[in-house]
Amino acid sequence: YGDVQDVSESDLQRSELISLPLAGLALLLVFGSVVAAAVPLAVGGAAVIVALAVIWAVASVTPMSIFVLNLATLLGLGLGVDYSLLMTSRFREELAVRTGPDRVGEAVRVTVATAGRAVFFSGLTVLLGLLGLVLFELMILRSVGIAGAVVVGLAVVAALTLMPALLTLAGPRIDALRVRRVQVGSQTDGPWARIARWVMRRPVAVLVPTLALLLLLGTPFLHVKFNAPDASILPASVPSRASFDLLVEEFGEGAFAPLSLAVRTDGPATTPENVAQLYEYSRRLAADPRIERVESLVDIDPRLRLDQYQLLLSDPSGPPDRFVQATVGATTRGDLTAFTVFTPYGPNRDEGRDLVADLRDPAGALAPPAGLTVQVGGGAAEVSDVVARIGADFPRTALFILVSTYAVLFLLLRSVILPAKALVMNTLSIAASFGALVWIFQDGNLSAPLGFQPLGFVETTQPVILFCVLFGLSMDYEVFLLSRMKEVWDRTGDNTEAVARGLERSGRIVTSAALIVIVVAGSFAFAEVVLIKALGIGVAVAVALDATVVRALLVPATMRLLGRWNWWMPRPLERFVASRLPSEAEIEAAVR
Repeated sequence: YGDVQDVSESDLQRSELISLPLAGLALLLVFGSVVAAAVPLAVGGAAVIVALAVIWAVASVTPMSIFVLNLATLLGLGLGVDYSLLMTSRFREELAVRTGPDRVGEAVRVTVATAGRAVFFSGLTVLLGLLGLVLFELMILRSVGIAGAVVVGLAVVAALTLMPALLTLAGPRIDALRVRRVQVGSQTDGPWARIARWVMRRPVAVLVPTLALLLLLGTPFLHVKFNAPDASILPASVPSRASFDLLVEEFGEGAFAPLSLAVRTDGPATTPENVAQLYEYSRRLAADPRIERVESLVDIDPRLRLDQYQLLLSDPSGPPDRFVQATVGATTRGDLTAFTVFTPYGPNRDEGRDLVADLRDPAGALAPPAGLTVQVGGGAAEVSDVVARIGADFPRTALFILVSTYAVLFLLLRSVILPAKALVMNTLSIAASFGALVWIFQDGNLSAPLGFQPLGFVETTQPVILFCVLFGLSMDYEVFLLSRMKEVWDRTGDNTEAVARGLERSGRIVTSAALIVIVVAGSFAFAEVVLIKALGIGVAVAVALDATVVRALLVPATMRLLGRWNWWMPRPLERFVASRLPSEAEIEAAVR
């Protein structure tokens, strides 16, 4: 644990040194101005600093995973910069088309009413995804969910409060210290609009191969193996990893992860009747070829017979032999006796987990004699229980995320169809990311250039964390994109024009925002802890696919095929929502 914490902190520092300069460079390329690039970076940095302080305070009240700081930096910097980038871009657009003494104030108000609204709903979708982790019973997942929710909440607050203040102070000087000329505003037929129109002329021809590609990328996940991490997640140079490797080589992987059996008898364990039952159970276990040896109250000396154990342990004053006394004291408390079962299998081996299942089978060959109750823990049993617990909790979490995200998008877009389509798009990009995770870290592809030893499995909590994080992140870009499309649809009622112009207005920003997250997440590829490396690469792959293949190809193709159905909502629902939540156009008109 100590080495994991030390190496994780080192990985965090390394990722910050890599990601901050690259994020600054990316922003400079997007805006072409030092001031415009510095503002989002400052807001993102402020969000991370405050979030880490809040997480530190929360950690004094409830246990937190040691990987929380890494995830907090990834989300805080990535989302903080993303939201500020969106606000800055919209502010520059609004400022460019306004004149008069209050043009800065009006540009800020319209920016908050439009881009700020998108930021709020985007942050809400990410927040809901992370809160899904709180529904799990495992501490590590709950702590990641709590920390992630804190980070996202603060990133949204910073974008909606600090960002407007900085934009007001900057005003026209937002474009100061220009290093390259970048067009402000949108073209009616720029490159993104041309891509959208090209896709919409042949939607089926684009949709089918794109879907096939994403499904193909996800196929490695079909042979995924879930297991818990051990010292192999650390670099070989770390002392605990070197010690682990040496001991496993000399003594076998099962020597340090035995199974612990809590055996309860009917009355004190040392009565002759109970000793007979314990003796029978121990010999039954020892006869199984998968078990190397058993240590227990009735396994003190292999030369002793049952009657000798009964005589030795039945003395009311306690056994006369000091070694026997020590064994009884270490293994027995009243009617409870501890059995330690050694196997040749490590906790991550399928054979060990199969043995656990057999030990827990009340009708199996390894079932205890009548009168004994047994609980199995330790080693492979813990891994089996973690996998089973996550598997049992995941459907509830997934349902919560899907339903709540649908509800948020329904309120934002005022459509029944678009939220459902967005959920499907998200699932496809996440599935492709999961496939990459298995292909790289379980199967070992790219292990040499990425500098890690293949694990042969995927750590149990990683797909869950990635699902909750990526569902929100991917929906982030969906909100950016569909918000601009809805603006055009509300003005024109033309679906094709809404898709083309919406993609043109948001395509560069979505790509730029995704690039920032890819840079921040990709910096974790240089981490020495394999779990952190996998988390960063998983996020980077999913965001890259989502911002390119999904948003540029799948979204225009599906929206062209759906046509006006994209924006359909039953009249009663439309009246109900309109009476309680103003539209973006109404808000924008009110602040002008």
